[in-house]
Amino acid sequence: MYPAERKEGISLKYLVIKAQQGDGQAFVRLMDMHKQSMYKIARSYFTSDEDIADAIQDTIETCWKSIGHLAEAEYFRTWMTRILINKCIDIIRKNKREHPVSDFPEYGEVSRELDNSEFNELMNSLDEKYRTILLLYYGEGFKISEIAQLLDMEENTVKTRLSRGRSKFREIWTSQEAFH
Repeated sequence: MYPAERKEGISLKYLVIKAQQGDGQAFVRLMDMHKQSMYKIARSYFTSDEDIADAIQDTIETCWKSIGHLAEAEYFRTWMTRILINKCIDIIRKNKREHPVSDFPEYGEVSRELDNSEFNELMNSLDEKYRTILLLYYGEGFKISEIAQLLDMEENTVKTRLSRGRSKFREIWTSQEAFH
């Protein structure tokens, strides 16, 4: 067990510093602390479990190789999220170029997309630019300024997309409620 225990566990900064020194256990603990967050973010880009897993795996690998270059330990979460978003974008670009036959289910095969909860269906019906910002803001607790930095866009653009995303989500939600 590591020293510097707190109410919520080991400090993030401590784990990052240990991981930067080559401590594999500290790095695994860091990744474990952020796995749910990474899943949610990758899920905002993909419906395929394989693409989600690829994005997370590529992110973990890149983080391990590059953690020594992280200048300030307290920005680990932002740094890791930016890497994950870039990996998701890379996979999207790659998938646009190739469509393996295995992507098309056999007749009678149940699609995993049917297993999604109502909330996920609503989120998936939103345009990616709104879905990602809503997830980062509400799901992950990033500030508007942090989202702007992560997505490399102006703060006003983030505010606009956040507002429009809320409106579109509300619009879809109320239209679905009318059918129930």
